[in-house]
Amino acid sequence: MCGIIGCVGRGDETLDTLVHGLSKLEYRGYDSAGVAMSGDRLSLCKKSGKIDDLREALSKTSLSGSVGIGHTRWSTHGPPTDANSHPHQDCKGDVAVVHNGIIENYQSLRDELVAAGHTFTSDTDTEVVPHLIEDALADGADPEAAVRRAIAQLEGSYAIAAVVAGTDAIFAARHDSPLVLGLDGGATYLASDVPAFRDFTDKVVYLSDGEFARLDASGWEVTDSDGVRVEKDVDTVEWDPEETGKSGYDHFMLKEIHEQPRALRQCLRERVDEMAGAVDLDDLGDLSPTGVQFVACGTSYHAALYGAQLFREAGIPAQAFLASEYATSVPPIGDALVVGVTQSGETADTLSALRAAQKRGARTLVVTNVVGSTAARECDHAFYIRAGPEIGVAASKTFSSQLAALNLLTLGMTNSDDAREVINGLRELPGDLQRVLDESRAEEVAEMYTDAGAYFFIGRGLQFPVALEGALKMKEITYKHAEGFAAGELKHGPLALVTSETPVFAVVIGDDEKARKTVGNVKEVEARDAPVVAITDGQTDVHRYADHVLEVPETHERAAAVLANAHLQLLSYYTAAKLGRNIDKPRNLAKSVTVE
Repeated sequence: MCGIIGCVGRGDETLDTLVHGLSKLEYRGYDSAGVAMSGDRLSLCKKSGKIDDLREALSKTSLSGSVGIGHTRWSTHGPPTDANSHPHQDCKGDVAVVHNGIIENYQSLRDELVAAGHTFTSDTDTEVVPHLIEDALADGADPEAAVRRAIAQLEGSYAIAAVVAGTDAIFAARHDSPLVLGLDGGATYLASDVPAFRDFTDKVVYLSDGEFARLDASGWEVTDSDGVRVEKDVDTVEWDPEETGKSGYDHFMLKEIHEQPRALRQCLRERVDEMAGAVDLDDLGDLSPTGVQFVACGTSYHAALYGAQLFREAGIPAQAFLASEYATSVPPIGDALVVGVTQSGETADTLSALRAAQKRGARTLVVTNVVGSTAARECDHAFYIRAGPEIGVAASKTFSSQLAALNLLTLGMTNSDDAREVINGLRELPGDLQRVLDESRAEEVAEMYTDAGAYFFIGRGLQFPVALEGALKMKEITYKHAEGFAAGELKHGPLALVTSETPVFAVVIGDDEKARKTVGNVKEVEARDAPVVAITDGQTDVHRYADHVLEVPETHERAAAVLANAHLQLLSYYTAAKLGRNIDKPRNLAKSVTVE
């Protein structure tokens, strides 16, 4: 959700380092931003709007201090105003706090603090924290003890960083929201995500739930809730900092769409034995599931639907659940393997679902993009999609990499009759996808339907999740109404919405029964004067009933789903561009949803 940055040891460069870090985290929240610097006194500047608005405000003020914290906000409690922006302070202005998450008992804490004489200036849940620290300091606690005492009173999810006037240190703690340290010789960084400091260092330390960190001029220390030192591993981030730049593209999303061939190569590398027609998953051990339950949200849920069908086709009972529903109403698990699909590995609903499954004794595996993420650490097994950093809020290359990874998992865990054919399709996938990206007519089609009242997407089998994902992308970045349907469901209600003003995008792959039935559904909407755009490999005669055709190379239907999805990503992108939308930062959305 929100983005946190902290810095110790950069001297006069501290403020610039904080603002640079915030610019790298703006994909996590962009309603407002602010920084606080601590030395002999505390100085602070915060502003609603984007990072550029904060930069302008900073140019008119002077902040000083040897350590600092910063924050970019995605609103949960209170609208995006200057007052609700982070950091928040206590009554005396000696404490500043930034926070990601939701403090569930904030109202009762706030009531107690108001009754004790504290004055609040915002609508946020976060503001209780500096006042709690203020009370502890007034009782004689030293700054670290005061922060610990305040955090012990909180219920909910949080990643918190605090500074106190007169103390050249940052104090931080996490529970259900990510925090990571960056180590750079004499400088130490704190952030909610690695891109905040990746330009300075590739050495990282991931904090776990319940851990507390102190950063000061002498270095860093991590302790548990009782103050006992915790030995932490120092990991190395493999991706290059340039991967978080736009590389000449107008938007991160377009860049990441075009990075998909490379992301797929990374996902498949050293995992496929093409000569033997087999997949190597030795690092996961022998899972041999008798059943699989997927839990995921958003785009990852669409990947989970695809993965569940792969397992069912291989003879393994499998279902995909929305993680938010699974966590609050856990179905019978038995001896099923529970697989979480989450790009960040920090998605709150998915983590809750996985934890609920673990409490029932289930084995858990996460399919994720982020090494060292909470899900990767907590699950019994982790399978990395290796897509590289994704900055655009709307997922693109991570979805295609998830589909590839789920193919590998299925092939590695089951005995598939067409394993060699699938592997051949996966081997050709990066090249086929590059061809689609180079030749797609999606921009031309987008031009024709920018003014449409609504958009419908249909598909069957493995193409149904692609239809859902196509609709989600359209909704996310164009703000236009879009829906995805299993093609056969059109006649059971949604057909009432189809008119000459509602283009229908039909994914038709192969020439089997599913494809032929989808062509029949295309005829149904054509009869209602709806414009039809077919995404197809040309094996049926759907082109006869379509107004436009977006072609994919003929390949295995599993790989074809990835190719069809690329056309739909470009379609949404160009529609949003023509509408003038903020494509990388769509309204009301954030990249990593770390609150439930």
